[in-house]
Amino acid sequence: MINKEDFVIKQFSSAYIGDDGAVIGDMVYSMDSFFEDVHFKRAWMSITQIARKAMLINISDAVAMNAKPLYALISLSLPSNITNNEILELTASFSQTAQEFDCEIIGGDTIASDKLHISITIISKTSNPLTRRGLKDGDILGYTGTLGESKRDLNRLFNGEKIEPKSKFYEPILRSEFISKAREFLSVGMDISDGLFCDTNKLLDSNNTGMELLNDISNEIGSSGEEYEMLIGFDAKNLEDITKIAKETNTPISMFAKISSSGARFECLNHHF
Repeated sequence: MINKEDFVIKQFSSAYIGDDGAVIGDMVYSMDSFFEDVHFKRAWMSITQIARKAMLINISDAVAMNAKPLYALISLSLPSNITNNEILELTASFSQTAQEFDCEIIGGDTIASDKLHISITIISKTSNPLTRRGLKDGDILGYTGTLGESKRDLNRLFNGEKIEPKSKFYEPILRSEFISKAREFLSVGMDISDGLFCDTNKLLDSNNTGMELLNDISNEIGSSGEEYEMLIGFDAKNLEDITKIAKETNTPISMFAKISSSGARFECLNHHF
């Protein structure tokens, strides 16, 4: 059965829909939400951590499309019990994180709410966008980094345990240098926000194709959402170049599947609580 997100998307006919952002000319427009009790609980994270992660997961969409983030618009729903000091902490963390990527916050909106909700629009620029379309039979699928930490630490938080301050659940690692240098050798790419299983299926759907697994992937790895590592596809002849760039940029990379029109799909479940 189609999920509600896909159902909503299918109600719009724009040709720009379908990637991490909408490419119009040499500009990319993207937006993600970060909502209390959907993506985080305030008991789990400091205000600084909440704002930083909200900004990072939005900049991740620009990185995924080989785009340079330029501007950000931020919409906030603020609960009545948030203090002025907490608001200062929130805005300072937004600003500091954006500045790390030379991205300027240029406006937004603020409303009252019973919970802390954040929506950010990123306006970025690219001369060579990386999209989800372009796979062909025999291409290799891979992912950057080590997957599984976000799901593991989310489960720990649910159990009332503490997690490391540098956990990827708090602090996603964005692979901007790797994507920029490897772009000419990549056919497709997207960030892993809904888990490797679900996002691989999205990539295959975008190309009307399937895959053959090169090795088994555990549920702990495949269903770990909000990793924000990169899922990439490329011609097998480019493997040596991509591996070299991964080493140069200190980017762990794992190859896990080969594109095949008669291949399979993963079983995936929504990772949000």
